[in-house]
Amino acid sequence: MTFEDLDKRMRLFETAHDHQVLPGLFMVARLDGRSFTRLTRELHAFDAPYDQRFRDSMVATVRRLMTCGFGVVYGYTQSDEISLLLRRDEQTFARKLRKLNSVLAGEASAAFTHSLGAPAAFDCRVSQLPREQDVLEYFLWRQEDAHRNSLSGHCYWALRAEGATEAQATLRLQGATVSQRHELLFARGVNFHALPMWQKRGIGLYWESVERAGHNPKTGLAVTTSRQRLKVDVELPHGVAYQDMVATMVERAACAHR
Repeated sequence: MTFEDLDKRMRLFETAHDHQVLPGLFMVARLDGRSFTRLTRELHAFDAPYDQRFRDSMVATVRRLMTCGFGVVYGYTQSDEISLLLRRDEQTFARKLRKLNSVLAGEASAAFTHSLGAPAAFDCRVSQLPREQDVLEYFLWRQEDAHRNSLSGHCYWALRAEGATEAQATLRLQGATVSQRHELLFARGVNFHALPMWQKRGIGLYWESVERAGHNPKTGLAVTTSRQRLKVDVELPHGVAYQDMVATMVERAACAHR
């Protein structure tokens, strides 16, 4: 068997199960930290329930994912997860899921490891969403999840600080309503509504146009140029305001396809 024949035969095993995202579908990649509970609680002295150093490493990871060659319109992170909205006409790796998942996970793992200074890994999966409304609801879902997790996390660690075990704190919160959880924190001097917005609603990264004054070296005349830069938004709105904001991002992702 010639090398060419062997190469052709063996590549069939690599590509037999390649799947591509169909044209016209939106792609939202979600990445999650692997074993991050152990990483944050046992391997590193992070503050609980939220740590600014950990937050900054997550933001640095999203920044890398939005500048490493993919057409990412909006990046969102909360806790140890990242969601990326890609342009609807994104053609990187011919929209092959195997490549998208592996490369995005690899980029995230490398970026977070570099920022933290210790090994860390992410997994990735891509949601294929047919409608703009589906994309909108996805990001509303993830922000609501962030809010619920934040309230639960602050309650859990407030109980742990008082000496409760993991089991005792978990049992105490089972079945507790939202108002009861607020009251639990308030009784301990914590006003949940006054906590930093990034802890409750997550962090968004998106491109914005910035105008800069300069001059034309040939004519000497003053000129204004417009450039794109990444904005890190640690005070995301919620409710209707966030819905409107995400709708704008979805429109940006869709416009090139039309």
